Amino acid sequence: MSEQTTSRKRDADGGERLFLVIADDSPELEAALTFACLRARNTGGRVGLLRVIEPADFQHWAAVGNLMREEGRAEAEQLLQHLAGRVMEIQGKYPVLFVREGDRKEELLSLIDEEPDIRVLVLAASAGAKGPGPLISFLTKKIIGRMRVPVTIVPGGLTTEQIEALT
Repeated sequence: MSEQTTSRKRDADGGERLFLVIADDSPELEAALTFACLRARNTGGRVGLLRVIEPADFQHWAAVGNLMREEGRAEAEQLLQHLAGRVMEIQGKYPVLFVREGDRKEELLSLIDEEPDIRVLVLAASAGAKGPGPLISFLTKKIIGRMRVPVTIVPGGLTTEQIEALT
């Protein structure tokens, strides 16, 4: 588990308003990222990006498992750097980056519990026929009432212009 940060502006209560986005491989990521960047820019907050590396299943061959873990870490860092560039384009501030290893749902909930600066979780719903996506389904059916932060669900099919009009 690691965190890369730059200097943070603090709210009146000593914290920084982070809009957390899950950095996954979904097509809806762009909608969530754009919404979070614009809300952060308009409210003086900042974007946080979380990438969770799923653990390797090669536990009986430690060397293979370690190599897979290192490759997953390198891919996560490369994706986060790419997305950080996008955040800089939209918001003008470097995001707070989080990389965790484990189950995506568990790591997300743990991070929210551990990081008081996270004030909003921003997710984008799939526009497909299969439903909003597994993470949104999990959160809205089982966890939402126990969350300490609001969850903003952005329709994944919105264009940048539509998102700009909303924020």
